[in-house]
Amino acid sequence: MYGRDRSPVVQSPLVEVSDFGDNPGGLRMFTYLPPDLPRRPALVVVLHGCGQDARGYDHGAGWSTLAKRYGFALLLPQQQQTNNPNGCFNWFNPDDTTRDSGEAASIRRMIDKMVDDHRVDRRRVCITGLSAGGAMTMAMLAAYPELFAAGAVIAGLPFGIAGNVREALGGMMAAPARPARELGDLVRNASHHRGPWPRLSVWHGSADRTVHPGNADEIVKQWLDLHGLPEAPMSEARVDGHPRQVWWNADGETLVESYTIEGMAHGTPIGLVGDDERYGAEGAFLIEAGISSSYHIAKFFGLTRRARQSAPQAEAAASGLPAMTVTGRIKPYPAVAPVTLQAPDLPATPRLRSAAAGGPPSEKPRRSLDVGGIISRALTAAGLRK
Repeated sequence: MYGRDRSPVVQSPLVEVSDFGDNPGGLRMFTYLPPDLPRRPALVVVLHGCGQDARGYDHGAGWSTLAKRYGFALLLPQQQQTNNPNGCFNWFNPDDTTRDSGEAASIRRMIDKMVDDHRVDRRRVCITGLSAGGAMTMAMLAAYPELFAAGAVIAGLPFGIAGNVREALGGMMAAPARPARELGDLVRNASHHRGPWPRLSVWHGSADRTVHPGNADEIVKQWLDLHGLPEAPMSEARVDGHPRQVWWNADGETLVESYTIEGMAHGTPIGLVGDDERYGAEGAFLIEAGISSSYHIAKFFGLTRRARQSAPQAEAAASGLPAMTVTGRIKPYPAVAPVTLQAPDLPATPRLRSAAAGGPPSEKPRRSLDVGGIISRALTAAGLRK
């Protein structure tokens, strides 16, 4: 059943922390602290997608390997099925995205715990997430903009476009265009903060049939409005074969960047860095794309300036397994077949203890898109239709 722990059983360096204060969102807390953690380390908060968990997503995206190599702390909140049968963060529920409420408040408590216990540098707290975790990343950036230096969203949605399951479904399927000022005001109205705003990296597959790729454009538009930047990119280039657009401030600091992963379906892109460095492994919604999003996001966060170990050594140290040497470059993937949007990948109504959700979204292409059937199954899975 979708919503159960579908992540592979892997040897994981993550440690669960049970006592982190008030937990109004009912989340679990997992952390990774590499040996010889520097004084005043940076912290990266990583939010998994639907049908995933903290350990499985870390294994696939390679964040603990990156943390081991570059010396920063990790926090990986995990959803529970008692909150959402599909294992999604409730990014569409105002009770869980409003400042000091629900899941957002729980994640904030976890961050405070990391800062207090491990002397994390508050100026270098960053957050990233996939899909529902990406949308929740946007919610955290909106609710607590003063808390984060930067964020990165993969296959996510703009903050504030949905306040219930029906609106979430509409945003996922169509990504309707909104005025930039309207999008920016959704964030400005979420707190009393008036700047400076966190920097943002946006990632989306062009063949995503689960979360419409147009959402990436809307996220960029929202964040450009906050930063007072023009719509036209200031630089366009290809990185590992994929288009990247960049916007910077008067000092030349990159404030917003956007990657379009051509031909890729719904998921986190993974791949080699350079000729022989690999972070993560293929899995459900973890797609070989010839580019490592985790590495480039860590670079955007300013965390890759000094490597303490090679990638194979760091991966071995994080996993407890012997180091292996990569001897060849994996070929960039062929265009990944689009994934048909299926109801179980949609967010379920929060706090339902229901087994109504079906199996995980298939990575196999379909010949046609049964929109009516999708909506019907989505509403059933969400508890809005019997």
